[in-house]
Amino acid sequence: MLIVAAIMFAGMLAGYLLRGQKKVLRFNARLTMWVIYLLLFFLGLAIGGDDYIMHQLPELGLLALVISVMAIAGSIFTAWLLWRFAFSKRGEDKP
Repeated sequence: MLIVAAIMFAGMLAGYLLRGQKKVLRFNARLTMWVIYLLLFFLGLAIGGDDYIMHQLPELGLLALVISVMAIAGSIFTAWLLWRFAFSKRGEDKP
């Protein structure tokens, strides 16, 4: 865990030192997306090679769908509350 924190800190330091370099930042954005694609591919490879997960996929898929829908609903509700109470004009009647 300490190695992960050290690597993250080193990245933050490098980002701070290179923050004025537009070419480096554009390259970093592209590189980040391709690394994410590669990680997703390897995650799919690991899941596809695991017989236990593949047999449990229908049940896991339903649970993932329920969790996703509830997370989206909670986010929408929270955003609505924030909009209603933080951004409404004072003195106006609330509908």
